[in-house]
Amino acid sequence: MATERSTFLLDETQIPTQWYNLVPDLPAPPPPPLHPGTREPVGPDDLAPLFPMALIQQEVTADQYVDIPGGVLDVYRIWRPSPLVRARRLEKLLDTPAKIFFKYEGVSPAGSHKPNTAVPQAFYNAQEGIRKLTTETGAGQWGTALAFATAQYGMECEVWQVRSSYDQKPARRTMMEIYGATLHPSPSDLTEAGRTILAADPDSTGSLGIAISEAVEAALQADDARYALGSVLNHVLLHQTVIGQEALIQLEMAEAVPDVIVGCTGGGSNFGGLAFPFIREKLAGRMDPVIRCVEPAACPSLTRGEYRYDFGDTIGMTPLLKMHTLGHGFIPDPIHAGGLRYHGMAPLVSHVYELGLAEAEAIPQLECFQAALMFARTQGIVPAPEPTHAIAAAIREAKRCKESGEEKTILTALCGHGHLDTAAYDAYLHGTMQDLDFPEDELRAAMDAVPVL
Repeated sequence: MATERSTFLLDETQIPTQWYNLVPDLPAPPPPPLHPGTREPVGPDDLAPLFPMALIQQEVTADQYVDIPGGVLDVYRIWRPSPLVRARRLEKLLDTPAKIFFKYEGVSPAGSHKPNTAVPQAFYNAQEGIRKLTTETGAGQWGTALAFATAQYGMECEVWQVRSSYDQKPARRTMMEIYGATLHPSPSDLTEAGRTILAADPDSTGSLGIAISEAVEAALQADDARYALGSVLNHVLLHQTVIGQEALIQLEMAEAVPDVIVGCTGGGSNFGGLAFPFIREKLAGRMDPVIRCVEPAACPSLTRGEYRYDFGDTIGMTPLLKMHTLGHGFIPDPIHAGGLRYHGMAPLVSHVYELGLAEAEAIPQLECFQAALMFARTQGIVPAPEPTHAIAAAIREAKRCKESGEEKTILTALCGHGHLDTAAYDAYLHGTMQDLDFPEDELRAAMDAVPVL
């Protein structure tokens, strides 16, 4: 019987050939991004200095599906389709009637879901003759993915990595350099944005917002360079929907329908990639899962932030995005889940949350790493710090099922492995990790700098 299996695999012919765009299926369109100067909706010309026209068109497309180019599919075939696994050993440990499935994206060359968008972004830029891409990265998963992707198309890659992660994860720095990237800690003295931050705080641990400012500034100063973003924007989440589309087919193979879908959320790309195809099914009345965003307690944009227009970067160079934000000047504590240390949530995820199609919870990092050890010791995979939040949420749900006797099916995305993040596990195992939070007055101070429209 199919239900006796633990791993559900697809072959190359079942890789999605189109990305899915959720926007046309929503009951109301999301608010548009605004020009930082005029406060009017941005147009293609406003974005052209940063992105190739193909990505700009995907950012605003009204098409429900977008064809994946053959040149992208050729690279996808290195690791896609990714496996769907039922976590039977974890279920047994928890003594739960729940079924726990995870879509494992750690099989990619970069060890995470990030190449799903890095490859098409590099492809479209190469098609327009761009020689170099600049970007930011937190934990290093995105920087690694873009370095890998640019290598596939003979391009250069320059990365600004958040200082706290740069110091915590030397192996991730090496990985980016293996793929050919040039790497800088952020804030740096190479950009006006970085020098401004360092003048105010020479010991700044950095943030994704600061690193974005530096990478954008560097791209704007070079005629042959463009900027690439690893999360937040619509076209990024669009590319990630290969995850959820494959998972739908694999769950059908497993003769299972999800009751609860949980995904870690920082900028929103992993969550959107998994959840958006299921939201399509939910809106069509074909299933009705609870869909839950899980964020770090130290950077809770959905659960403690405000839904309003704010800059995507710290300096204020990007368009204003309608999103749940903690304030573009907010500097999160240096938690080990560096990829979730972003002050805002993807506008499309924020909009879905506002429409009531998803809910959210925040979990502190000690509980997340406790859950990660349970997962690693049963399933054998060491998770990256980011998806430990989703694992912790899945375990919470499975324990509730044990208490109630409900036989729910839980789905999550294990968006990357933690083989290069062992310093975080060392801190947890030796008692030097602690839960981090921030006072309400610091949040209020950061929100005071958010534009009032």
